[in-house]
Amino acid sequence: MTAKLATAAIVVVSAGSHAVSANADVAPPRPAKRKRPLVAIVADNIGTETTDLMIPHAILTRSGAADVVVVSPLAGSITLMPALSMTSQQTLDAFDAMHPEGADYVIVPAFHGEGDARIIAWIKKQFAGDAFIAGICEGAKVLGKAGLLDGRDATTHWYAIDDLRSAHPTLRWIRDRRYVVDRSVMTTTGVTASIPASLAIVEAIAGAAAARRLAAQLGLAGYSAQHESAGFQLEARHLWRVIANRAAFYLHEEVRILVEPGVDGIALALTADPWSRTYRSQAVLIAQQSEVMSQDGLLLHAQPVQADADKNSKASGLTLTLAGDIPPAAHLERSLGAISQRYGRSTADLVALQLEYAWRDLQGISG
Repeated sequence: MTAKLATAAIVVVSAGSHAVSANADVAPPRPAKRKRPLVAIVADNIGTETTDLMIPHAILTRSGAADVVVVSPLAGSITLMPALSMTSQQTLDAFDAMHPEGADYVIVPAFHGEGDARIIAWIKKQFAGDAFIAGICEGAKVLGKAGLLDGRDATTHWYAIDDLRSAHPTLRWIRDRRYVVDRSVMTTTGVTASIPASLAIVEAIAGAAAARRLAAQLGLAGYSAQHESAGFQLEARHLWRVIANRAAFYLHEEVRILVEPGVDGIALALTADPWSRTYRSQAVLIAQQSEVMSQDGLLLHAQPVQADADKNSKASGLTLTLAGDIPPAAHLERSLGAISQRYGRSTADLVALQLEYAWRDLQGISG
């Protein structure tokens, strides 16, 4: 089983110190290498976590305070998991040629594989060049392979923490924090921690006022690191729900998300990702063309509307649009509510557990 199963001041913990503000810790060890910081989000072409990539990309791009680029070992397609796909913006080699001084920040999503050796080597090189490295969710495993977790405070997705601690005995697990920073290395808990962690980086780059303004635009009251780690654990009821949903294969369906150019990447990720974790449905993107550019510059792959209509003329399923009547972050609650109505509350709870999100079936983002 993998981890797929499954507001106010920022507080982070540093090794050997008391809690300090994000501005003191969420920054490279030396001044940024350029006036406008460069953020590289590294992806594995064969499988990269959807939300871990799309949300940091969108938040940091919308901050207007940094240049953001998605890099990968190979040019071409990046498969996002559990849903969607996109085109890489730059290869690792091209990035290195263009930016020999390296990135200021490197964000590492969870990968759905062992981690490409080229990526591991590239992360090591970036860290040696004084980049701040952030591992989102099980991206912490990749940081561990790069040698960045030994002797550090860290966290990761609730399902992966035991394996991570076993692989790195000198790692100190910090409970009850959405993200932890120790000497230019950030790690986070599960998938939805990408939101507060990204806003913490915005605060480090552009200041607390800018981060608070952006959080409000996203529909968030704040971006606290506060968390209750003990609330997330796999129970018998979750396993039974997985078994039951898988067994009902005749009820499995495709959730088609109809989008237009300029689609909000945060709203999309917080819709496609939850619907693809139900063990009853799989989200796919449909649009007028086979490619659509997101609001923040990601080239996403889609099924053309006409081809989709022909294919699904007799098929069961659900077609969704991303309404603009709620702020982007609120699409997570909307998705969980819709999943609960369609498949039952136990399935929505299973999805929230995988996302490590404290869903209380309330309006607004509260986890």
